[in-house]
Amino acid sequence: MSQTLNASTLLAVPLAPLAGAMLAGILGTQFGGNWIGRRLTHTLTILGVLIAFILSAATLKSVAMDGARFNETLYTWMTVGGLNMEVGFMVDGLTAMMMCVVTFVSLMVHIYTIGYMDEDEGYNRFFAYISLFTFSMLMLVMSNNMLQLFFGWEAVGLVSYLLIGFWFNKPTAIFANMKAFLVNRVGDFGFILGIGLIAAYADTLNYAEAFAKASELSALTLPGTSWMLVTVICICLFIGAMGKSAQFPLHVWLPDSMEGPTPISALIHAATMVTAGIFMVARMSPLFELSETALNFIMVIGAITALFMGFLGIIQNDIKRVVAYSTLSQLGYMTVALGASAYSVAVFHLMTHAFFKALLFLGAGSVIMGMHHNQDIRYMGGVRKYMPITWITSLLGSLALIGTPFFSGFYSKDSIIEAVRESHLAAAGFANFAVLAGVFVTAFYSFRMYFLVFHGKERYDQNPDSHHGHHADHHDDHDHSSHRPHESPWVVTVPLILLAIPSVVIGYMTIDAMLFGEFFKDAIFVDVGKHPVMQELADAFHGPVAMALHAVTTAPFWLALAGVVVAWYMYLINPAVPAAMGRALHPLVVLLENKYYMDWINEKILARGARALGNGLWKIGDRTLIDGLLVNGSWKLVAMVSAWTRKLQTGYLYHYALVMILGIFLLMTYFVWLNK
Repeated sequence: MSQTLNASTLLAVPLAPLAGAMLAGILGTQFGGNWIGRRLTHTLTILGVLIAFILSAATLKSVAMDGARFNETLYTWMTVGGLNMEVGFMVDGLTAMMMCVVTFVSLMVHIYTIGYMDEDEGYNRFFAYISLFTFSMLMLVMSNNMLQLFFGWEAVGLVSYLLIGFWFNKPTAIFANMKAFLVNRVGDFGFILGIGLIAAYADTLNYAEAFAKASELSALTLPGTSWMLVTVICICLFIGAMGKSAQFPLHVWLPDSMEGPTPISALIHAATMVTAGIFMVARMSPLFELSETALNFIMVIGAITALFMGFLGIIQNDIKRVVAYSTLSQLGYMTVALGASAYSVAVFHLMTHAFFKALLFLGAGSVIMGMHHNQDIRYMGGVRKYMPITWITSLLGSLALIGTPFFSGFYSKDSIIEAVRESHLAAAGFANFAVLAGVFVTAFYSFRMYFLVFHGKERYDQNPDSHHGHHADHHDDHDHSSHRPHESPWVVTVPLILLAIPSVVIGYMTIDAMLFGEFFKDAIFVDVGKHPVMQELADAFHGPVAMALHAVTTAPFWLALAGVVVAWYMYLINPAVPAAMGRALHPLVVLLENKYYMDWINEKILARGARALGNGLWKIGDRTLIDGLLVNGSWKLVAMVSAWTRKLQTGYLYHYALVMILGIFLLMTYFVWLNK
């Protein structure tokens, strides 16, 4: 059995997508003269990601089957004092799993993009961006030090800015990408502070070396305070995760990022960028295990996000925004698991969620294509008979999302709920309520969307923004058959099928190894004495079949079933109920429609306050104190003193003699007075 991995092979994993991105971005765009066409552009970028996926799958096999590991520095950039700035890889179970998830979902998105972006003028540029994004995410998850982690962290943020604002002539897209960029800078400020504190007190940026000094860090306090240094470090790092993984209150950028093309919604918001924060906290588990304050903080933030972002999904009518708020809620579930010290459960849900959420996003994009670019679920209905592949794959994704027994989402989501129940942290009570209530909410909004899109009366000809039937050359204006939904091409449906398979079976296949085996044994650290959650889950686990069968007697199953039944009744049997409830609960609906007024608070209070503070510092601090007093005041004082001294320099000898005599007189008077 091989115990090591080849450095050159690992290096090829991120470099293959980078090569595809460079070829597409330089030779396939106006920047490089458009030397290569669309077909060659998507072929090169897909080939790069395919190579990365094959090598990642081989790496995962070596790690899982042969116990292979890799942790080496490949290049030393610089050394500052005793601090080494390096590029290197750490490959263990956590990294290998993330490599496969990122490359597989990226590969599906690349193939899907051929059909979805077929008519877009920026076709080649889009392929360059998504390949560059894949490279950035791989550099993040494969890093063995915090410098490279931060490089990948910022690189995915930069490329997401380019992707969200891909349609740069669209004002809402430009606003959305700027919003994402600024909100992530807030989180990244905390992230860089956490890394800086580790570098300052551990004198290293290398993961293994920093973790080896964790016990020393736990004995220190932040200078000038009584705060535990490790608590401050962990909270700063988690603030970075709050921005990247869209946790309350830094979640506001993610729903607006739906302004970008649908393929990037699947790539960024399912398997890659938004899960970077979850991955980072799991990777830093040796530090987080030392601070119960940080773990409680994480659990509370995750619980708020899981429940309250789910509520917002109920009132959304844009098909992509429903899935976006679902992503926010599920990220909250992952964060709650991190707070419960169930790191392996969090990354297990990260993996299962990546497949079924990418499936749901791409399914939503397929519906948008089939509905002639209509995204409002109120003007859909009956799509099932026109788009059978999209229908069945979307149904499988929805069943996985709500935690249906035997589906992948069930194993990870129920494990999170059980972990919170077994947790002994102070925040566990509120978190347990939030994740249980979130089960009903998730099932309700998921099947609200499903029923409105695929079942019921056809409403696509009622869209006020539709132009159906207004053109004389339509072949059948009477029944609008030329405008009815149509199934998407194979480049769209094949990725849906390939994502549907793991959405159903991956949880059943991997739960034992990932949660109760040794797959993460040297990647994730848990202090079992203080936080015995995983041990208690292991004691109650009797196999995936028994777990699924037992689920029908538990609250989560019946809450999910209740959510589906209520959605079925309200949107298929008695459609008058939602409108009546909306009128009865009008103040609550207004609150939800305004997204808890978080955007208003950010724009009217925080942004204006920051601007007023900046203007004050500029006018008072810079213009008045620095320029007016120090700079201009100093030269005015010098000029005034110079003017007085210039008057004393007359050039007459008797003036100087008189001054000397007066000076001697004053000195004599002073000494006589001093001797009395």
